[in-house]
Amino acid sequence: MKKSSFISGILAVTAGLLAGGCSRSAKPAAGGAAPVLVAAAFTTNVPMQIDPPPVGHVMPYSTVTIHSQIGGIISQVHFKEGQQVSQGDLLFTIDPRPSQAALAQAQANLLRDRAQLENARIQFDRERKLFDQKLVSQDEFDTSKAGMDALQGTVQADQAAVTNAGLNLEFTEIRSPIDGITGSLLFYQGNVVKAPDDTLLTINQIRPIYVGFAVPEQYLPEIRSEMKQRKLKVQAAFEGMNVPPPQGELTFINNTVDETTGSILLKATFPNEQGVLWPGQFVNVELTLSELTNAVVVPSPAIQTGQNGEYVYVVKPDQTVAERPVTIGITYQDETVVQTGLVAGETVVTDGQLRLTPGAKVSVKQP
Repeated sequence: MKKSSFISGILAVTAGLLAGGCSRSAKPAAGGAAPVLVAAAFTTNVPMQIDPPPVGHVMPYSTVTIHSQIGGIISQVHFKEGQQVSQGDLLFTIDPRPSQAALAQAQANLLRDRAQLENARIQFDRERKLFDQKLVSQDEFDTSKAGMDALQGTVQADQAAVTNAGLNLEFTEIRSPIDGITGSLLFYQGNVVKAPDDTLLTINQIRPIYVGFAVPEQYLPEIRSEMKQRKLKVQAAFEGMNVPPPQGELTFINNTVDETTGSILLKATFPNEQGVLWPGQFVNVELTLSELTNAVVVPSPAIQTGQNGEYVYVVKPDQTVAERPVTIGITYQDETVVQTGLVAGETVVTDGQLRLTPGAKVSVKQP
């Protein structure tokens, strides 16, 4: 009996110590206030975006491969690799002397045949007068007319040859068909090019520029519906970006869903006036489908999860806290939408919740 009473006393003392330790860890001592960080709930417009953000691939708006339309020796290169060029800028000059000689010969042939045609017309007019006077036969008249018609065809062929020779002379100057950035130079001054087999250069147009990305097919109905009502905003960002993320708009939805991945390809067009985006880059894409207006939001760390769901600690005017159950919505940039349970202007605890219980006194500290 004495032994059992002694053991019971020890157990009672141990239980009392444990209870006291638990109460001290859960709630500050009487008169003490738990230090916390707080923030005020506020209203704002929150974009509805695809989560997680898809990874996009930057693509040139257009790509042009430069070929020579005539063969010859490159006599001069007028640009540097990687240079920004405008439409119409001179890129290469092919040795123009063979083309100049061909043009001169075609022009000479035209002059000669025109003179012969004029002589044939004079002879035909003479034959026609004689034919009217019955002084020449029908056969002689027809022969004279056929000779004049043949020379007319020769003159037309000469004119076409002059036009062709003139075009070949123009082709000795190769100009940029678009605004863009030049790539690696594949042929240098002094090289002989064989038209049109040899590729001289590739130019990429980067203003504007495309960003292609894939989204799960379940978003397709909403995307198509929203596109009919307004332009969908797209933002692109990458690691190490030291400027605000470029803004673009969705301009293309592919005509089929990829059967292997269950996703669909989209393209957004960016003005890219500062040249921030570059072909071949991988970027994080934020596609805004719609926007919640005047939504109540709080910093995401304020949201706590308990057995009955999400809740926040609201700081009351007497510097005590109340546990408030809430219904939350989407999260955007570390801020969470509170659909019910909170109004704008109320103060919530964002750090220090582990030391709080309903009714606990708090002291607000600076972050």
